[in-house]
Formats: sequence, structure tokens, C-alpha cells
Amino acid sequence: MFLIDMFNKKTTMPAPEAALPGRDQPIPTSATHFVNGRALQGPYPEGFKTVLLGMGCFWGAERLLWKIPGVWVTAAGYSGGITPNPTYHETTTGLTGHTEVVLVVYDPAVVTLETLLKAFFEAHDPTQGMRQGNDIGTTYRSAIYLDDEADLAVAHRARDVYQAALTAAGRTDRITTEIAKAGPLYFAEEVHQQYLAKNPGGYCNLRGTGVSCAIG
Repeated sequence: MFLIDMFNKKTTMPAPEAALPGRDQPIPTSATHFVNGRALQGPYPEGFKTVLLGMGCFWGAERLLWKIPGVWVTAAGYSGGITPNPTYHETTTGLTGHTEVVLVVYDPAVVTLETLLKAFFEAHDPTQGMRQGNDIGTTYRSAIYLDDEADLAVAHRARDVYQAALTAAGRTDRITTEIAKAGPLYFAEEVHQQYLAKNPGGYCNLRGTGVSCAIG
């Protein structure tokens, strides 16, 4: 029964009154990107845009995204939940409501949101709900968080295009990606920033469906 209760806590979003309290101040993190040396928390160049992408474990997702031409900087963080300024270990309890995300700051004159979303959908399985492969819990749910309505419409369209592609490929499961207006982003601890650049042989659970997304 204890194991079942722990599993349920990790795969069910907590009620606000059950969420961990967090803290008033941000947890310490890196000042600059380990790979390109740019400021992790800005300021970012004028005219650049941002998107938060949750694809399961943020280690592999961040490595995928920082390599895309036109991406200025990336950062690992927590978003979509309740607890302010959570730690990594707090998020893994399932009692903060956050999912692991990658902040992507990009130059829209070089790379489009559609191109980023194509990479997003093709690099993980967005139909798995509160998990990604063997990584189980709310912290591993698929998510797209954006700041403006036009970009949200692009994300919904990309989801629908990919759902049609999955169906055409014989997949019967539905996309569970959470698409919503961006809320607070809490930067993850320094150890998680650009983790696979610091630890090239480290864990990466990115696994796509093998189905292409015809957008971007």
C-alpha cells in the first residue's frame, strides 16, 4: 500500500493545500551557460523570444535544444507547478506540481517556433502522460509553455499536425502534452545546467516515436 501511495503521489498533480511550501528566495544556480558562456538568466538580446519545453528528464532535452542553430541560450528548470523556488529533490516527491523544463531563448529571425516544436515532438513520446519511458512522475510530463497567444496557437497547431501523423502511422494513443501560458520558471541547481556537456556519458532518456512532425 505504501508503494501504491507513493506512485500515486508522483503521478497525480497535488492540490495547492498539499503542495510543499518552497521558499522566498531562488536556489543558487549557474551564472553562465557551460557551453557558450552566455548569461543564463539574461538579459537576452532585444527581439529574442522564449519557450519552455518539457520532454522528460531535462538533461538530454537541453543538449538537443542548445545545438539548434538560432538558439541563443538554454537552461534547465522547473515550471507548471505550485511550490515557489523548489529544489530538485522536492520536485521528485510529486508534491510541487512542477515538470522539468528547458528554457529556450531563440532568435526568431534565425529559427522559427515551428522548427523548435518539430524537434520537440520528434525527440520524445508526447503520449505518455505523467512519465517518459522509465522516468515516472509529474516532473516528467510533456509540456509547452509560452508567453503569447499567437505562439500558443502555433503550439496547438503543431500538436494537431503531429497527432494526425501518429494516427496515420497506426498509433492509437493520444498526445498528452500540456500546452499553456507560461508561468514562473525556477532555474534548476548548477549541477543540472548543461549536465551532459559536463558529463558526456551521463544518463539520457530521450526516445522519440520514430514518426516525423510535418511542421517547421
